[in-house]
Amino acid sequence: TLFPYPTVVRSPARGARACLPAPAQMKAFLGALLAYVLSLLALRRRMWSGGPHPRIPVTGGGSSSRAAYEMSPSPATAYWKDTREWYLCDAGKLCESLRPVFIQSFLDHGTQIFLNRSIEKSRWLSIQLYHSFMSSVFSMFLSRTSINGLLGRGSMFVFSPEQFQRLLKINPDWKSYRLLDLGAGDGEVTKVMSPHFEEIYVTEMSQTMIWQLQKKKYRVLEIDEWQNTGFQYDVISCLNLLDRCDRPVTLLKEIRSVLEPTRGRVILALVLPFHPYVENGGKWEKPSEVMEVNGKIWEEQANSLMEVFQEAGFAVEALTRLPYLCEGDMYNDYYVLDDAVFILRPV
Repeated sequence: TLFPYPTVVRSPARGARACLPAPAQMKAFLGALLAYVLSLLALRRRMWSGGPHPRIPVTGGGSSSRAAYEMSPSPATAYWKDTREWYLCDAGKLCESLRPVFIQSFLDHGTQIFLNRSIEKSRWLSIQLYHSFMSSVFSMFLSRTSINGLLGRGSMFVFSPEQFQRLLKINPDWKSYRLLDLGAGDGEVTKVMSPHFEEIYVTEMSQTMIWQLQKKKYRVLEIDEWQNTGFQYDVISCLNLLDRCDRPVTLLKEIRSVLEPTRGRVILALVLPFHPYVENGGKWEKPSEVMEVNGKIWEEQANSLMEVFQEAGFAVEALTRLPYLCEGDMYNDYYVLDDAVFILRPV
């Protein structure tokens, strides 16, 4: 059973074992369950008091497609006062190479639809209670990303269809051949890009997320397979993956090796400030390969990434600042991090 309740208890006074009759077992289980639900309701009531849910930027992550539920709030920037802050960039602090390619983004219709849906879902109390309880059970043997894949929750949002087209400088009818989405998660971000491609390939480490991708009919490649298929890709997306993989510099070079050399493009998103960690058996560890990203503010770290991309054989064709959004839960309508989104071309 998924919800075992104890048939034996230990007396705190004597350490002796005593068997509870079945009705007592059931009452103990129901009492514990009721206390759990009431504690969640009380916490949700406190979150509701004083106005709308806080918009909490968070740090940390999941596996290949980081789950924001594993991130802890950043005390330095606990609340977003205005969604316009998600897109702000001081262009004067960008280096001379990045300044002319920066694209100013804004809260558009596609992003608002995701936010509205997330807010609505966070108010589904029975579903949120179910997700919270099941997450507590499964967390004993599954990663947070796998739990989200199993429950069908925690979808991510990086860009809208219009933002994707604007970054690549394409029109809605533009078509190409092959897309490779590395660390595709549940495939919701892949879905934004997929109408423009005939063949769609994805990779993912979480088995439950792989099930979600297969249901969407995407071609799932093994982690060590996409580099050795014998063909090249027209567009490769690497979204919020470099800071959660063990060898980010090697990954960039492998992307370069399988990208179509003339018309090929990479769309790469990276959470800034840069905090690389790798999930290993439920523990967070430093990656074995160091990717040097210097600077303290968003613009300085974006400048530093220019050198990283150049060493891997890329030039930056476009840059924008976007919010990296995740569906919320009982406690918050949604979660948000700062993304730098680059379009890279091979050189």
